[in-house]
Amino acid sequence: MPVTESFIAFVVDQLAGCGFITTKRMFGGVGVYGGELFFALIADDLLYFKVDDSNRRDFEAAGMGPFKPYGDDREIFQYYEVPLVVLEDADELARWARTAIRVAGSKRELKRTSRRK
Repeated sequence: MPVTESFIAFVVDQLAGCGFITTKRMFGGVGVYGGELFFALIADDLLYFKVDDSNRRDFEAAGMGPFKPYGDDREIFQYYEVPLVVLEDADELARWARTAIRVAGSKRELKRTSRRK
């Protein structure tokens, strides 16, 4: 899953409308954070956003599928590839990213709530 520095820089630049974005190399790819929330990943110079039932249909309608690190259906992560047309439009990318950040925040809150029980 090689990721080039130029692609990381491009993604961060395109996400400028989302506030403070950071990246961290992990497992051969790159994690993308909005503040403290891990909402996206980069693998093989492709960007993937966190999804749930609120935004998955947008990705599927654009013909995009889930991140499959093993190339088969053994395990499907809750990240879908961002369409190129969205990636190239900073305003549209920011809109999709804000939804992914919200999804990541709601997943985080669900984990906190379930730990307190």
